[in-house]
Amino acid sequence: MAYTAPIAELVFTLEEVAGLAEARNEGAAGDLGADDTLAILTEAGRFAEEALAPLNAIGDRTHARRDGREIITPPGWREAYDQWIEGGWGSLTGDPAYGGQGLPMALQVAATDIWNQANAAFALNPLLTIGAVEAIQAHGSDALKARYLPNLIAGRWTGTMNLTEPNAGSDLGDLKTRATPQDDGSYRLFGQKIYITYGEHDLAENIIHLVLARLPDAPAGTRGISLFLVPKFMVGADGAPGERNDVACVGIEGKLGINASPTCTMAYGADGDGAVGYLVGAPNKGLAAMFTMMNNARVQVGTQGASIAERAFQQALAYAGERRQGRATGQEGAASIVHHPDVKRMLLAMRASTRAARAICYACAVAIDRGRTDPFYRARADLLTPVAKAFATDIGVEVASLGVQVHGGMGFIEETGAAQHYRDARIFPIYEGTNGIQAIDLVRRKLAMEDGAVLAAYLAELQEIADAARGHNTLNLAGAAATLDTALAAVATAADTLRERLGTDVDATLAGASPFLRALGLTAGGAYLIKAALRDTEGGGARAQLARFFADTGLAAVPGQTHAATEGAADVVDAVLA
Repeated sequence: MAYTAPIAELVFTLEEVAGLAEARNEGAAGDLGADDTLAILTEAGRFAEEALAPLNAIGDRTHARRDGREIITPPGWREAYDQWIEGGWGSLTGDPAYGGQGLPMALQVAATDIWNQANAAFALNPLLTIGAVEAIQAHGSDALKARYLPNLIAGRWTGTMNLTEPNAGSDLGDLKTRATPQDDGSYRLFGQKIYITYGEHDLAENIIHLVLARLPDAPAGTRGISLFLVPKFMVGADGAPGERNDVACVGIEGKLGINASPTCTMAYGADGDGAVGYLVGAPNKGLAAMFTMMNNARVQVGTQGASIAERAFQQALAYAGERRQGRATGQEGAASIVHHPDVKRMLLAMRASTRAARAICYACAVAIDRGRTDPFYRARADLLTPVAKAFATDIGVEVASLGVQVHGGMGFIEETGAAQHYRDARIFPIYEGTNGIQAIDLVRRKLAMEDGAVLAAYLAELQEIADAARGHNTLNLAGAAATLDTALAAVATAADTLRERLGTDVDATLAGASPFLRALGLTAGGAYLIKAALRDTEGGGARAQLARFFADTGLAAVPGQTHAATEGAADVVDAVLA
């Protein structure tokens, strides 16, 4: 089926639910007006519908392939990327001093949502480039910024993130890649990195790798990691790419999904001389610098979860409207399966979960924008980042799975395309920090921020939504508000328990981390669906119905999740699985 970008829904969520309109009123959205948001996202949708979506199935079937040290992307990829450059899409959030537009990250996240709905494998490339730009803008020297940012922001060059090694996955303290200082102030890097998205490709004239490595005198563990910028082609004084650096793709992975996106094994010093690199930020402070890129990417990956869910829902809804089978109340003859109650239940679950996940991601992005000048929102963004990444990517897998189920047997057949969404979605809970790591970050670090005050302030804001809903009898949201009350109380109580337990029983606390994150995600998502109904100037009837459904199915599950987080942890810790 043809993809249609849901522009009105995305603009509404961004402006009214996630708070961009409020941020604008308080001067925190720069020069971005409401009309600008609509115009930019409309054009992003046109590009996605016309240039990206038609390539999605082609890329899944054809894959990126390796030819020696070169990677050949699927047919149509280069032409689409040329259009990306011509459209200036990489420049949305870039520093105006280097050719960027300086627009809010929240707008870019919404655009990323659209591009991932259309073609997640393609959208991964610019997603990482935008993160590299953020890291260089925040931590690079003036010389590095001047030499590399203009082309990265323009999209003529792309960026990568190089963390993982064969011996060091989530535990970066064990990484072995080394960097040797040179007399001219540069470094020579030696080592291997794996799972490097778009580490090599034929789309751009240069690839700029951000690489974690150790200096000769570095302390052990994560305290001894530095960040380096390593270009594929050396850049001369005139800013043009020159000779090839000693970095090469030596392998490409065969994967479950996102097959058109090359996942590379990169060798630094493959020819023996070492790859020339330049220090980004302070020595031995590379992990902090890389986290600028990683936190950006985590919100974007969360958005990928909502994106794939949207695409799967659109396809399932269209199929259910066309597929006729059985009898349904009020229908003559064979009925479209969209009229069968259980199919309606699945479609409602898909729509509600998708919108809940999207709202959390957008709210996190707005908080990041406001947090650039406001410490309150900086803390809010820190709190929401692991929730956005983990909750939304879990939702992506769940909704894509339901999409296969709505298709029935045809969902298991590649011809329909439903299976591709399911396969593509499965990586999102894994990369950019597994969802278990996000949950651990939430309970181990974020709940403790300001002795719990950051979470308390957020829950109080969600409580205001419940209180407001009780005053709108025409929307029949009183029951949903009461269910939200219960969920908020359960999350607050569980958070107190986990904070106290962290000081006495770390294992038990971490065993309950994932169900607690799920509980917080369901609570926030349910609150945002209620807020959407309240903010709908057209009456909010359909949105209120969706909010009530989610309250009865999602919010109602929160006490069970918090019980698992606090009472079920001992069973996990005591279990013997060997």
